[in-house]
Amino acid sequence: MVFPLVARPPASPASFGLALAGFIAGVAAQLQQPALWPAEGYAGLAALAFAMACGLPGLKVSRRIQPRPASVIARLMVFLMAALLGFALTGWRAGAFQATALNPALEGRDIDVMGTVLAMPQFSEDALRFRLGIESASLDGRAVALPPQIMLGWYAGFAPRETKSASVESSDASELALDLQRQPQRLRAGERWQMTVRLKAPHGNSNPHGFDYELWLWEQGVQATGYVRATLHDAPPLRLSGSRWRYGVERARQSVREAIEARVDDRQRAGVLAALVVGDQNAIERADWDVFRATGVAHLMSISGLHITMFAWVASLLIGRLWRRSARLTPWLCLALPASSAGALGGLLLAALYALFSGWGVPAQRTILMLATVVLLRRSGRQWPWLQTWLLAMAMVVVLDPWALMQAGFWLSFVAVGVLFATDSGAAGASGTSAEGQFDSNFLPRWLARPLAGLLHAMREQWVVTLALTPLSLLLFNQVSLVGLLANAVAIPWVTLLVTPLAMLGVLYAPIWSVAAWAVGLLALFLQGLASWPLASLSGASAPLWCAVAGVLGGGLIAMRLPWNWRLLGIPLLLPVLLWQPARVAPGQFELLAADIGQGNAVLVRTAGHTLLYDTGPRFSRESDAGNRVLVPLLRALGERIDILMLSHRDSDHTGGALAVLVMQPQASLLSSIADGHELQALRPSTRCTAGQRWTWDGVDFEVLHPAAADYALPGKSNAMSCVLRISSGARTALLAGDIEAPQELKLASSNPERLKADFLLVPHHGSKTSSSAVFLDAVRPQLALVQAGYRNRFGHPVAGVVARYGERGIRLVRSPQCGAASWRSVAPAEIGCQRQAGQRYWQPAQGP
Repeated sequence: MVFPLVARPPASPASFGLALAGFIAGVAAQLQQPALWPAEGYAGLAALAFAMACGLPGLKVSRRIQPRPASVIARLMVFLMAALLGFALTGWRAGAFQATALNPALEGRDIDVMGTVLAMPQFSEDALRFRLGIESASLDGRAVALPPQIMLGWYAGFAPRETKSASVESSDASELALDLQRQPQRLRAGERWQMTVRLKAPHGNSNPHGFDYELWLWEQGVQATGYVRATLHDAPPLRLSGSRWRYGVERARQSVREAIEARVDDRQRAGVLAALVVGDQNAIERADWDVFRATGVAHLMSISGLHITMFAWVASLLIGRLWRRSARLTPWLCLALPASSAGALGGLLLAALYALFSGWGVPAQRTILMLATVVLLRRSGRQWPWLQTWLLAMAMVVVLDPWALMQAGFWLSFVAVGVLFATDSGAAGASGTSAEGQFDSNFLPRWLARPLAGLLHAMREQWVVTLALTPLSLLLFNQVSLVGLLANAVAIPWVTLLVTPLAMLGVLYAPIWSVAAWAVGLLALFLQGLASWPLASLSGASAPLWCAVAGVLGGGLIAMRLPWNWRLLGIPLLLPVLLWQPARVAPGQFELLAADIGQGNAVLVRTAGHTLLYDTGPRFSRESDAGNRVLVPLLRALGERIDILMLSHRDSDHTGGALAVLVMQPQASLLSSIADGHELQALRPSTRCTAGQRWTWDGVDFEVLHPAAADYALPGKSNAMSCVLRISSGARTALLAGDIEAPQELKLASSNPERLKADFLLVPHHGSKTSSSAVFLDAVRPQLALVQAGYRNRFGHPVAGVVARYGERGIRLVRSPQCGAASWRSVAPAEIGCQRQAGQRYWQPAQGP
């Protein structure tokens, strides 16, 4: 039984702590597996762990599990036993979930499903996104098995009329037959629907230091994504009778969100209130998120661990006070349960209800479990060492959600709590002083000294957390706010003690939301002012893990109650993560990094001291593009400072992320073939790319081969104006061809055949049938060719005929959906690095074409 461990600490705290640490380490080790073992393998490890437990010298297995190892070896066996158990249980659980994955044969097929909307849908200007719990599914009249939960989008506007094989051999979206989509309906949580959907296995972009979308879906219990087929040629989605009563909380959340949107006219302020009340982070505008991150208060603008903890604290104080006052009427309540216990348990219960109403997200679940662990420990009446309490809370969270160990929020929360424990545990009590004592004087009344003492304690805690988390934030986000200490000093009490209570009271009386929106507006003005400071935030290249560990230890050492000569020893530990710079290629060499951005181009070219970015990927929607989602975080993580941004042509799958990149890189010059009057030219003057342009960086030659100056006067498709860039170290050459098609390929092969020979080729037009002509490939003769295209894209890129032409010439063709971000170096021209293979994990399904 586990609960007795909570009620009574083991006789050997060191052994118990080792067991907890071992379990967490075992789970962490299992998360590194590229593929899962058969279930028998994990069962064998669990049996071995049990055998070790039975064979430990001096171990007494009874109603209370009390390991009493007699030696260091036995303690190591305790650690190993727990590690094996954590590894085995997590692997078995992952295998059971993976068994419900989408059958690859069902990808891209039109499937009729019936199911229930599991949570409140997410609305945007051009789409509706929601989770559907599957009740039944059929394909061509035959029942098929689908994962229990799928994530769907219902898009407005037009959609391509696709074939079932998704092998559309077209060169451009304009050449596809388009069908008008039925407008998305106002779905509500708990409603049952019948609709036609098209599914695929979870697939996200795979980039260095990038967001793992497949892991996020895995944590949410989703094994397939797709969209609703709702064209005028398809049967319309049908709402079925019989809404599910158990989704009442989700329906209430949706009603509250709609009430906030109806009451508060300002969309930005309404979005913040919706995030604070019902946990809808998607309601917050992207520009607001940028401000919150720059000022270090992003953690406040959602239902985070801080909100739930503060809510539990306030609720426990209120319940405890009311419980004590009940003694004036009858002593029965206080005799049955002490006021402190009633406050703690009541606060925990109300915090759990608050977390449930906010969506019961994974961070909220972690916080409630951690609070429950601490409350139960205090109810046991025993004082545990802080490290043991900390490890137990962490282990309980990991039991609930093993994959939380891969999330930044998990480590930020537990490192912050751990540092506060380590730097403040018993210090005041041991010295016989307190913060209040520092204000104990004849000049301050007692009623004023106590609030000032609390303020001083809160300021010190914020200072300690800021010092400790700065290195970790640099590792996890490659950015840290330099104004975060000031911003949080104002924002934490303002949001937790004013905005959030007002927003919650608005559920009972809607006009209060107007007051809460006014408070949000004032805070926004303050934060925008801080964010506009020249050095509001600091960006740094992603450092190795050891740098962050050293930095956290250094920050903690500086914050500890030690003599200053000891504290100063923490400064050298901070320097590695603050000053880290990744190695660059040698002079005379260059490297390419083709980012995984879906259907589009984005290639980073780096020499010893310069950087060029060729194209910026697609725009995904009105709110999202490859710049904000992929390129800006990637450039920040790599510590890159772009010298030239080259946009091959004006198509949105090549310029979609340009605005975000230009805002982040104000020093970058713009070289492109986009026409005068383009919106980007209002932000940055553009120089036309013209054949014959040449420059040299660090011994590497760059040359524009196309278009010629006269081509700008000719009418035609934008693809024909793609800037073609040749990069050469003398011995090795790369060719970036944009979206040129057969006529431009023939022109280049006829006029500059000697300039086309290359070792690496960025496949023209993503492998469309109108490009990669035989005469062009015979002139280039690359060893490697990379196709940047989306997973199961609607154009069928690369088409079978083009793939065959590369194969006939012995050219190795690499596809970005299977490779992820691809890296190529001039010093190793026959090799290409694939991020998806290098960082493969078992929750990332094998990707088809």
